[in-house]
Amino acid sequence: MAETEIRSVMVPISGAHILVPNATVAEVVGYSDPQPVPDAPEWLLGTFLWRGWQVPLISFAALTETAETERTNGARFCITKTLIQNERMPYVAILAQGFPRLTTITEDNLTEVPMDSKPIAVAGKVIVESTEALVPDLDRLGHLVAHAAFGALPLTS
Repeated sequence: MAETEIRSVMVPISGAHILVPNATVAEVVGYSDPQPVPDAPEWLLGTFLWRGWQVPLISFAALTETAETERTNGARFCITKTLIQNERMPYVAILAQGFPRLTTITEDNLTEVPMDSKPIAVAGKVIVESTEALVPDLDRLGHLVAHAAFGALPLTS
């Protein structure tokens, strides 16, 4: 029987990595200054225009308290599809420190790391080969970002 493989992307953030399914990544683009969102939490860095969409940019490191600040020199935006059914916010961008890399997850190269408590929007922690990574709860993340960026916007259609 063939081993199950899941194509994923390892995204470097300040002080950690996050692991997301490759199918959720729309594009990786270079850093540009986002437009601030009034009264937004510190982890919501602003929004930017991409392919006609106003895309919220987040610092996953700040959201999960992995790092207080992230550098922008050499940073990238990892634009991901949201899992929430929302016509106004089909994408969210995560500030990446460098280039995300493709990785194939198999049962042999993945180890789950127990966590006493999980930061908000984190589903779990894993080790892929020798790299430790947080696995975001993409559904929860989508709802948090929609509320922070757009306020009273309906979260699902």
